[in-house]
Amino acid sequence: MAESKAEDYRAFIQRFNLFPSPHSPTLPPLPLEDLTFAVKDIFDIDGYVTGFGNPDWARTHLPATSTAPTVLALLEAGGTCVGKTVMDEMAYSINGENKHYGTPINPCAPDRVPGGSSSGSAVAVAAGLVDFSLGTDTAGSVRVPAAYCGIFGFRPSHDVVSTSHVIPMAQSFDTVGWFARDPATISKVGHTLLQFPGEINVEPTRFIIATDCFKYLGLLGEQISHILVESVEATFGSHLINHENLGNYILSKVPISRNFISTAPESRASTIPALGALSYAMRLLQRFEFKSNHEEWLNNVKPSLGPGISERVMEALTSTDDNLDSCRKFKVEFKAALNDLLGDYGVLAIPTVPGPPPKLNLDVTTLKDFRAKAFCLIAVASMSGFCQISVPLGLQNGLPVSVSLLAKHGADYFLLNLVQSFYPTLKERASATWE
Repeated sequence: MAESKAEDYRAFIQRFNLFPSPHSPTLPPLPLEDLTFAVKDIFDIDGYVTGFGNPDWARTHLPATSTAPTVLALLEAGGTCVGKTVMDEMAYSINGENKHYGTPINPCAPDRVPGGSSSGSAVAVAAGLVDFSLGTDTAGSVRVPAAYCGIFGFRPSHDVVSTSHVIPMAQSFDTVGWFARDPATISKVGHTLLQFPGEINVEPTRFIIATDCFKYLGLLGEQISHILVESVEATFGSHLINHENLGNYILSKVPISRNFISTAPESRASTIPALGALSYAMRLLQRFEFKSNHEEWLNNVKPSLGPGISERVMEALTSTDDNLDSCRKFKVEFKAALNDLLGDYGVLAIPTVPGPPPKLNLDVTTLKDFRAKAFCLIAVASMSGFCQISVPLGLQNGLPVSVSLLAKHGADYFLLNLVQSFYPTLKERASATWE
């Protein structure tokens, strides 16, 4: 029987059961056997309309005639899908608020936003309604809600997990990501979805803490950095630890970044101009690709869109292809520079978000500075295509705290296994700090 909206934290837009194929009890158990999952309403499931977070989209599209390969892979691995989750309209927000279907309730902080655009998927996991869930992450849509809801969120390397039968947002950045409450489950899902063989037991060669990024968090940033240093020393040894000013590194290694600083509004709002420039280039590319994907539907249907989303969509529709070649050059050069910084098995630590989840129903202009800083952090993985995991560190003053770890493109198995081995120490040090 379907749960009431209060009991399901408004996470679901539709409840149903898709069961795995029968599995012989004489065979070894499947990796996701007895685990339940939910999927963001951006994935096709045969027989259901893919709603993309907006009732006008749902009204103007027919039910899907096939199921996304990622969902099929999870079913084949023994998982049971229990429904589709609410998302921000057209995946164009990191807040998690939806004026049409209601905002999913953040179990960690009910008076705060859950984060988006994979809001319902994060809430379903955080509330214990499912064991794991699927989301998508173009510019933070898995990482941000994971941080806000106090759970694990994994954005894989770009293009290593199939995005077939997933509505595109901006293909240069789109990834299928996932959420779980513990490192073992997030790793199991990864081993099911990742499409290439991976290194299993490789220790990190460098552990780089981006000191300028942690300054966004003030004293909390210093505490998280200290927790990381202690945990790395205890698990792998102090010789791995390096402190790096990421903004200065980008300025020195990616000369094109300087061309963007004078024009990027994000650079003026940010305390790290080079990351503001990176974010600006990302958002120019994202707007153009979003426009290419959805301009015809938007102009024909003229959908009702919520605050913040409507302005963003209008910006995309009026965007031009000026500077796109420079943005693409910036993207390529930044990826090469980050590759040089990390090497094969280096890890970069940054905050997932620049502070605790904002309160519900805040005016868009109030969040302007916070969003600018958030996108500076988000752009690091989105523009490099590197994999990133948001790791929960518990609650401080009743609000969730997280940290993010990044590894080079294709090092997804390495990063998932690193977190499994490293997390007990990290959690212990964090608990001691917040007490």
